[in-house]
Amino acid sequence: MNWLDLVGWAGSAVLVWSLLQSRVLRLRALNLVGCFVLIGYNAAIEVWPMVGLNIVLAVINIWYLRGMLATRHDEKTYQVVEVGVDDQFLAHTLRVHAADIARFNPGFHWDPDASGRSAFLVVTADEVVGVVLSHAEAPGVAQIDLDYVTPKFRDFTPGEFVYRRSHLFTERGFHRVVSPPRMVAPYYHRLGFRPEGDSYVLDLPGSPTPQSA
Repeated sequence: MNWLDLVGWAGSAVLVWSLLQSRVLRLRALNLVGCFVLIGYNAAIEVWPMVGLNIVLAVINIWYLRGMLATRHDEKTYQVVEVGVDDQFLAHTLRVHAADIARFNPGFHWDPDASGRSAFLVVTADEVVGVVLSHAEAPGVAQIDLDYVTPKFRDFTPGEFVYRRSHLFTERGFHRVVSPPRMVAPYYHRLGFRPEGDSYVLDLPGSPTPQSA
């Protein structure tokens, strides 16, 4: 086997690997890389039908990647829907993703009967992409119990739309939002949260800004 054959096998392996991804953005990106490798390989050995096929696949991947990246922070793409804390569809979503939730939020427990609870679903069209659950921890402070994104959309940050629309919290009298403690791979530093202990804190518009020591 010469080096050119290795390139062909590597391109094919990347294509297969891409199809094993649950994250749609990662799937498209890896598939595009595999297409580029196979375009070069098939051009080198002059198998032009395969060159044409992979060019078409590359264009399709670029088209979808462009759309995903252009709308990942678009409020028209993702909507925040408040649901009842004892909503049956919410309970179903938590059950279906229980193992994955525990992986990223160790120690998570949701008690819908406790007071001061709020629940939000982040959706695109009719598909649930995320769940944000919170409760009143102290006067004016909203403690996030769960900020979960389904695997398909994990390369995006749909939970940001809950925090961007600060009225969801300010209308309830909150001036501060605190992220879940010990959350695995938190992304809050990208949303304007500041680190505090083992959590991140967001001071909502209109709340006093903490003074530096």
